[in-house]
Amino acid sequence: MQDNDDVNEGIEKESSNNQVALTRVTGMYKDWFLDYASYVILERAVPAIEDGFKPVQRRIMHALKELDDGRYNKVANVVGHTMQYHPHGDASIADAMVQIGQKDLLIDTQGNWGNILTGDRAAASRYIEARLSKFALEVVFSPKITEWQASYDGRKKEPVNLPVKFPLLLAQGAEGIAVGLSTKILPHNFNEIIDASIKHLKGQRFKLFPDFPTSGIIDVTNYNDGLRGGKIRVRARISQLNKNTLVISEIPYATNTSSLIDSILKANDKGKIKIKRIEDNTAAEVEILIHLPSGISPDKTIDALYAFTSCESSISPLGCIIEDNKPLFIGVTEMLERSTQHTVDMLREELEIQLAELEEQWHFASLERIFIENRIYRDIEEESTWEGVIKAIDKGLKPFTKDLKREVTVDDIVRLTEIRIKRISKFDIDKAQHFIEGLEEKIAQTQHHLDNLIEYAIDYFKHLKDKFGKDRKRKSEIRIFDDIEATKVVIRNTKLYVNREEGFIGTSLRKDEYVTDCSDIDDIIVFTKSGQMMVTKVGSKIFIGKNIIHVAVFKKKDKRTTYNMIYKDGRGGSSYVKRFFVTSITRDKTYDLTTGKSGSDVSYFSANPNGEAEVVTVNLRQVGTIKKLKWDLDFADVMIKGRASKGNIVTKYAVKRIELKEKGLSTLKPRKLWFDETVQRLNVDERGSFLGEFTSEDRLLIIDQKGYLKTVIPELTLRFSDNMIVLEKWIPNKPISVIYWEGEKELFYLKRFLVENPEKEESIVTDHPKSYLEKVFVDYRPMAEIVFAKKRGVARKDNLEVNIEEFISIKGITAMGNQLSKEKILEINTLESLPFSPPVVHEPKDIEVIDQEDVLANNEVVQNESNASAPPKLPSKKENNGDDEPGQTTLF
Repeated sequence: MQDNDDVNEGIEKESSNNQVALTRVTGMYKDWFLDYASYVILERAVPAIEDGFKPVQRRIMHALKELDDGRYNKVANVVGHTMQYHPHGDASIADAMVQIGQKDLLIDTQGNWGNILTGDRAAASRYIEARLSKFALEVVFSPKITEWQASYDGRKKEPVNLPVKFPLLLAQGAEGIAVGLSTKILPHNFNEIIDASIKHLKGQRFKLFPDFPTSGIIDVTNYNDGLRGGKIRVRARISQLNKNTLVISEIPYATNTSSLIDSILKANDKGKIKIKRIEDNTAAEVEILIHLPSGISPDKTIDALYAFTSCESSISPLGCIIEDNKPLFIGVTEMLERSTQHTVDMLREELEIQLAELEEQWHFASLERIFIENRIYRDIEEESTWEGVIKAIDKGLKPFTKDLKREVTVDDIVRLTEIRIKRISKFDIDKAQHFIEGLEEKIAQTQHHLDNLIEYAIDYFKHLKDKFGKDRKRKSEIRIFDDIEATKVVIRNTKLYVNREEGFIGTSLRKDEYVTDCSDIDDIIVFTKSGQMMVTKVGSKIFIGKNIIHVAVFKKKDKRTTYNMIYKDGRGGSSYVKRFFVTSITRDKTYDLTTGKSGSDVSYFSANPNGEAEVVTVNLRQVGTIKKLKWDLDFADVMIKGRASKGNIVTKYAVKRIELKEKGLSTLKPRKLWFDETVQRLNVDERGSFLGEFTSEDRLLIIDQKGYLKTVIPELTLRFSDNMIVLEKWIPNKPISVIYWEGEKELFYLKRFLVENPEKEESIVTDHPKSYLEKVFVDYRPMAEIVFAKKRGVARKDNLEVNIEEFISIKGITAMGNQLSKEKILEINTLESLPFSPPVVHEPKDIEVIDQEDVLANNEVVQNESNASAPPKLPSKKENNGDDEPGQTTLF
């Protein structure tokens, strides 16, 4: 260690009267941090691209190879052996070894090595055992092409890099935090890596996406090849066990069941979700049961779990590796290309070494055959010195060495002198010739591999896949996720109140008027009698403005909720009518829905969730010679425009009051819905299969493979199970036909029914455990083909075509139905249905919604004394609602 003078070298202090000293740090101080950072980056945190190992992992594998005798070794013994090469303590070595073992690729483990699913730690290193896997023995080690270096204390030699002939870094992944940088390389599928390597060698394009040992569902849309700035979304696999129970069977990467359950309990405590209890039955497979209270939607709860718990997480990859003792940021594509090329180079080195060894064997075998066959060994009988012996043998060999591939050296002659007399006496010329020919074949084969190195490398990768890839199928399902809006799935965990006169809203105004249940992340839309509107966050007590007339939870981008309003334009001004919706706003900004004149006042206001248009009665004050003091105004005659539009004149006279006469129907077109199989969601964006046009009264029919049938209101937040086989617009008078296997009778039954209770989920097969659903027919007049099994010694019975409409009449959904046949049935096929024309239902035509700027000159209707007796006529534009055909059927 340097003394104080050396340490303080270069430190200068400058001071003057009452001035603070300025210290300049130079000398060795300026190198300390850089040296430390370099050490952590190169020797601890970041893996090398050549073999995919960090230094401690490389030393563990080297120690396992030195101890390898085919039997298991205590991990404590391996850790102790590794400490000969690793300058750090046993704890860091043991932890690194457990992480390698849990990846189930390089180490064959025995004992309790922990559980990545539950987060349980491994047993102490003295209780667990390990040995190299067959894959590691074949792929990781090749001493002849390994570069060696001295260990940290100079007593041992360790590999600079292990000759790993496989893109191991991508298979295992790597994560580390160094000084000034970090790395996060995600694990990928074994077989997909090999397929990508083969494609690269063939000059084809490829794409690689992560695959996690915890399974789960992943969205790799923004993976960005594993580079900085990329992101993948990972979700747990959640399914509905029954109407009150959800089951989590796969968890996101980098989580475990304990942390996942904790996040669910915290979300429940905060009121984001509502659950009854959780059961953790995880062992070899994940099984977390979430029991829901009655009345809680399982679909909405699944979305809430993704929105508010660790059931969904984002992972940001960062591809950083070490190459030539320098950190390098590259994507997984380049990592695979470099690793694959490195594998090709190592295969070439091995082949070159093998070729040299074979040629050396051939040379000496040929030399030995010449030496013995021509009895050159007799030429040394007269020689009395060693030099004479060497010269005699060399002289005797010269006539026969013209076909050798290289010159005969003194070392070759020395080796000949070491041949035992016993071997010479039993020498078999034919056997020796066969051995030489075998060597020539191997040499030719090795040379062929070198000449066709790419094909040889491709065969090598195919061999690895055939030998080690059988049980390494992809675990993580790749899917495109839908975006979940937290405000739509959060549990309404608080209550909203309003003090209309004083103009306050909030969750703490318990003595005032109750409005609705809401959540603490909702936005609230408020309208006042002066014609002003504001959207604000839920709070305990917020001032909006006096005389509040409407308060509700605000739905962003909602084009269905329509507001109907009549207002007076300033003191003594005309009254205007307008219809509008509110889609996007600036939070906490006040919007004036009138023209802004002082004294403006709202005479009538209603909020309609599905665009309903009511009829109101307008009553005028008795002023002058007005003859018509009362008339009806139908909001269906008013076009829907933007919130900033002025509206249409109702009257220029003073309005006494406006009364609701009758509620109206929706003036909006039925909503067209599609089903996107990729994300298993409904949408209005024309993605996937078209289901039809839906009004507020329409429902969806769902039948799954387990034989459960239900109808649901088509909300965009609905989730659908993977075993769904029928999804279509439900037509109440269209019968459903089902063929199922009745477990108790052990026969196929056919039933035909209508859905009588749309609010109830029902089973359409019997309760016997062996009963199962075979076929579902949702057409009006379906046809089926029955193929009978052949009996021994009896001619096969002809196939039977069944007109289901004639075979059985419509019965109740709980009826067993009729036996299809007592004969043994081989298969049941669906035939083309018979033609059917459903009756046309004529419905009233609705208003087409048009959002356009208000043109006062065209829209104003001024009422004067000459036509005061006539009610005001408002502009309108009506259009047919669309066709009346039923929704399209989608079978899965």
